Amino acid sequence: MFSLLHSEENAHDNALWTCTWGRDTADPHPDDATTEPEEENPFDFDKKEARPKDFIVTGGLDDLVKVWDVQEDNTLKLRHKLRGHALGVVSVAISSDGQTIASSSLDSSLCLWDARTGDKKHLLTFGPVDLWTVGFSPCNKYVISGLNDGKISMYSVETGKAEQTLDAQNGKYTLSIAYSPDGKYIASGAIDGIITIFDVAAGKVAQTLEGHAMPVRSLCFSPNSQMLLTGSDDGHMKLYDVAHSDVVGTLSGHASWVLCVSFSEDGKHFASSSSDRSVKVWDTSERKCLHTFTEHSDQVWGVRYSPGNDKVVSASEDKSLNIYYCPPNAIV
Repeated sequence: MFSLLHSEENAHDNALWTCTWGRDTADPHPDDATTEPEEENPFDFDKKEARPKDFIVTGGLDDLVKVWDVQEDNTLKLRHKLRGHALGVVSVAISSDGQTIASSSLDSSLCLWDARTGDKKHLLTFGPVDLWTVGFSPCNKYVISGLNDGKISMYSVETGKAEQTLDAQNGKYTLSIAYSPDGKYIASGAIDGIITIFDVAAGKVAQTLEGHAMPVRSLCFSPNSQMLLTGSDDGHMKLYDVAHSDVVGTLSGHASWVLCVSFSEDGKHFASSSSDRSVKVWDTSERKCLHTFTEHSDQVWGVRYSPGNDKVVSASEDKSLNIYYCPPNAIV
């Protein structure tokens, strides 16, 4: 049954603008590895801490990035309060191994953080209002950013140095970006509603999609990289067949701008959030809404599925951070 599991009121001192959900999967004690497997000791609490841990990262108008550990009872415990931006934080991302956090701000800076220690690894600065959104490559070696002139820049996570630039050649402000899980494509959504799909290996535009009439604030690839989901200020979401550039579904249901979209890890469902203050969960194959959450009292800027397919986190202008239970086997 769909339900609200936890609401973190006043998660930030001002509006929440972005959130994402990660899982720490790396061994915190790699040097302790042995050739022979050890018998598990139920009283070895340090070993228990080595198991994967879920955490949520948020950014907001208060210039802060916050890292929250998800407890067993679905409550949140603040791990880090990261200071490094001079203006509101508009985008956050977590590497797939849970080791690195990226954040971008209205101050036109991109920060890379160590998720465990909270230390700042790199600070990249850009020209005024040059930068909006960030993401990671599937291999975690690169962080990507969308710029105000339609270009996508790729930087080394290790060195912070620029590695590659992709140009949509449309000169339009990039509001959203996504890297396909198979590493072949990067998609970007622009302020004029145009979506560009880049072939990363070739370093050039592979497809241009013109299904939206207004800004595309969010997009994401399906886990198998075969579909692209987009959300726009026109109030609609679209599903594209990546290989053939075809629209395979147009979904409507929000009463206003669609601000964020996110696939579940198995691709069976996706979530959307809107300036109409709601969060919706959808069946991917049926293209129908399964449930609508209405707990927020202001527009919902961010929504992300958990790695386990059964929870969704949302971040709102009302300063609250909500965790919802979404049955992984729910059907229309």
